[in-house]
Amino acid sequence: PMNLFKTLIAAVVAVAATAPTASALKPKEYPDTLMIPQRAVVVSGDETKGGSLMAILYDTSDLHFTDPSAPRFLFLDRQGKVALGIGGYVKGTVQYDFGGSINDGASFITYDIPVPMNPAQRNQFYGNANHSTIFLQLVGHSDKFGYYQMYIQTNFSGDGATGYGLKLKQAYLKVGYVTVGLANSTFVDGAAGTPTIEDQGPAGEMSRKNILVRYAPRFSDHLSGAIGVEVPQASLTINTPEGTDPTVAKINQRVPDIPAYVQYEWDGGKSHVRLSGLFRDLSYRNLVSGQNSFRAGWAIELSGKIMPTPALSLFYQGAYGQGYGSYLNDLDGHGMDLIQSSVPGKMTAPRLANFELGVRYDFRPNIFMAATYSQARVLRQGTLGGSDYRYGQYLSVSGFWDIVPDLRVGLSYLRGNRANFDRSHGHANSVMGMLQYSF
Repeated sequence: PMNLFKTLIAAVVAVAATAPTASALKPKEYPDTLMIPQRAVVVSGDETKGGSLMAILYDTSDLHFTDPSAPRFLFLDRQGKVALGIGGYVKGTVQYDFGGSINDGASFITYDIPVPMNPAQRNQFYGNANHSTIFLQLVGHSDKFGYYQMYIQTNFSGDGATGYGLKLKQAYLKVGYVTVGLANSTFVDGAAGTPTIEDQGPAGEMSRKNILVRYAPRFSDHLSGAIGVEVPQASLTINTPEGTDPTVAKINQRVPDIPAYVQYEWDGGKSHVRLSGLFRDLSYRNLVSGQNSFRAGWAIELSGKIMPTPALSLFYQGAYGQGYGSYLNDLDGHGMDLIQSSVPGKMTAPRLANFELGVRYDFRPNIFMAATYSQARVLRQGTLGGSDYRYGQYLSVSGFWDIVPDLRVGLSYLRGNRANFDRSHGHANSVMGMLQYSF
């Protein structure tokens, strides 16, 4: 697997190296005659110009279903070279949990299912609106740099799952093929995520936002790639059944995460397949030897979206590796990047695997359904005990109806299962309704 990752990195670098200037690559083309949609409100500027900028604002090819799409309010300059969009959505959810409940607000995290089932946490009626979001997006064109973008997005989950504090989700600058700032990791394929109502998403879905520098060139109309240098966020398990392990300690990470991918797309970008790789050098302190130590983390992922017909979409992603728990929905923040080994003072990167399979069918332009099944697994290693997480299962079936443009309602059923290494299980079920207005 490490050789495959090195080959993937070499492929992206080698192809990019053959193009000494940006003009030797294949920039993504945007039509310059795109009509401004009827939903848009042009606050100022000349709406007859800047069609290519509108195409960028309305390009959803790399977005996850839960990401806000195009802004409603537009400011245009007189020359059609700069456009500023303001948008987002107000989203409220209400849910009823039965046969087991997860105390994570409007999220459905199978890692947090109680094992064994807690009788006091069997049912719940709950409502939430903290995933409502606001964003600003500025796009422009320069004769020297080509297209550029600045993007800022916030929501209101900064005080935790049930709070309403303002939280910065993304803030980045993109100039040509280079992106700098807080954005979705290069290892995340947002378009491969299945539509769901709850924002956490399936257990085995990749989801990570990092401070990064990313180079993402296009080599042709069908072939593209990317390589990133990203600030690592490592989660370590330093606890034992007896308490905190006195032989190891967490320290600052010293080596950036390096993800890369190669992608082939067709049907105008509506379908794609992506092969991704991730390399991590995870740091910790060995208190027995009194030295800083390192363990390699890596992962290989295959992901994509296929549209066999205009009404049918298939989603898939699956990965295998070690020490990439921070990139997984179910395992982020739960110490699955490094765990204790059987040797005092040493840690190891646990082997992990995950997958997600999903489908969406559009009955009409404004009515569709989606379903997904997903797993995240920890392969037993080191000092993991019987009460530790072995795998999580996530099942979701959802229906959506756009009553009028920008006003969407949804209803879904979710079922989750957590299994530990001692074969004990916990379950949770939820029926969730949604009302969302985009602007």
